[in-house]
Amino acid sequence: MRKRVLALVFLAVFGAAMAGAEPPETKHIDVSTIAPRPDDVATIDGMIRAWYEVVSGPAGTPRDWARDRTLYIPGVRFVSVAAENGKLHPRIRDHQEYVDTSDAFLMKGFFEKEIHRVTERFGPIAHVWSTYESRATENGPVTARGINSIELFWDGKRWWIANGIWTEETKDSPIPRKYLPASK
Repeated sequence: MRKRVLALVFLAVFGAAMAGAEPPETKHIDVSTIAPRPDDVATIDGMIRAWYEVVSGPAGTPRDWARDRTLYIPGVRFVSVAAENGKLHPRIRDHQEYVDTSDAFLMKGFFEKEIHRVTERFGPIAHVWSTYESRATENGPVTARGINSIELFWDGKRWWIANGIWTEETKDSPIPRKYLPASK
C-alpha cells in the first residue's frame, strides 16, 4: 500500500510537472465514515443534489467529505479531463486522492450549480449528463461551465455513484445544445 501511495504522489507531482502543469496542492484529509443521509441516496435527484452541495461553499469553509464519501461505491474513480499544453489529459483519482488534491482549491471559494440534466436509466443502472456552472462566490459571475458524466446503480435499497468524469467547456468544444437548458 505504501508503495502505491508513493507512486501516486510521484505521478501527481512529477507527472504534472512533465506535462507542464503545476502539481496539485495536496494535504492528507482524514475522512470519517458516517451513515448516508436517506434523502441523499433514495433518489437520483438526491444523489445529484448532494454531489453539488458537498463541493460548493465559500472561501475558508471546510467541505463535508464524510457526507461525500457516502455517495460512492468503494473504489470509485473520478476522472477530470482538461487541456494541458494543447493536449487533453485525464486526471484519475479515487475518493481520498480527490479529497486530498481538491480541498485546497475548493477552500478558495467554489460554487457549482447544475443548470441542466439528461438522465437515462435501464433497470438498476443510470447515467446522468449533468451540465454545470461554476462560480468563485455564490452569486458571482460564472467562471466555467462543463458537464459531469455520472454513472449510478440501485442496489435495491439505495443509489450509489460508481464513477464520475467531467470536463469544462472551451471555445473549441462548446457544450452541445441538448445538454443546455431550453431557451425561454
